[in-house]
Amino acid sequence: QVQLVESGGGLVQPGGSLRLSCAASGSIGSFYVMGWHRQAPGKQRELVASISNGGNTFYTDSVKGRFTISRDNAKNAVYLQMNSLKPEDTAVYYCNLRIPGAQYWGQGTQVTVSS
Repeated sequence: QVQLVESGGGLVQPGGSLRLSCAASGSIGSFYVMGWHRQAPGKQRELVASISNGGNTFYTDSVKGRFTISRDNAKNAVYLQMNSLKPEDTAVYYCNLRIPGAQYWGQGTQVTVSS
């Protein structure tokens, strides 16, 4: 059974920074994509950023230049460095892991950007 454990959310002022972490455990093999999705109240969950085991990255347009995704394959971990945060970044952020034929989700961590 694959488990994802997230940490790093919280309350930050506009313009501030946060770093989210997610560690995966279980049998996940060596070929997988890890990413971060978010869901704001009343909105659909959206993909924020993802990174393949080869290091290829994707960012949604609204976070390009502000967020950086990275991973540590030895630890089966993925990180999201979020800079220049805006109120519209407020959401529950979910770690996601995709392997051929399956995907897994973390429990979610709240990020609130407010003065």
